[in-house]
Amino acid sequence: MGFPRLRHQLALPALAASAALVTGAVALSTSLQPSLAQGTPSLMEFRWDNTKDYRKLYFFMTDTQRLKRSEYYLILRPKDRKTAILKLSISVPSYFDTKIDPKRVKLCKMSEGGMMSRTKCQETIPATIEVSADGGAIEIFPDTPVPDTGTIGVYMNIFNPFNIGMYQFNALAQAPGDVPMAGYLGSWLIQIDPPNN
Repeated sequence: MGFPRLRHQLALPALAASAALVTGAVALSTSLQPSLAQGTPSLMEFRWDNTKDYRKLYFFMTDTQRLKRSEYYLILRPKDRKTAILKLSISVPSYFDTKIDPKRVKLCKMSEGGMMSRTKCQETIPATIEVSADGGAIEIFPDTPVPDTGTIGVYMNIFNPFNIGMYQFNALAQAPGDVPMAGYLGSWLIQIDPPNN
């Protein structure tokens, strides 16, 4: 009869030690701060309307957080266009809720940045720039047709919209010639992020 009582007495310290370990682990886990998400761009791009006709264009922004003033560099490389450009049209999503001032938009010869240098506007290309009343389109009329050599781009200095998410800007270009038709060059898929708090 003494043997079961001895087993019970030996089991009690083991149970107490296990309970102390669990209590300590719970206390430790509640005292740790939650890790914050990193503000790095994602490696995968997701689009609702993924079609074979979509062409991704390169861009650079100085700040991706909502409501922050940012410089946008919407790049067109020589491989992105096959002809000279007589007129460049950029469609802006209706939910990109911010004011685009044509005085803060310019067409440039661009220096495309990398690891050691920054993307920048090297030289302004003379052009007339108009923004539609609803902000849904930016129309750029260069004084002379822009050749298909060299990297060009559209520079904008604006405030990012309030809503976070992805915004697709489409580039359409009209080539010199008899037929006044604009062809699709590609799209800049811009992401606006929440603030880093």
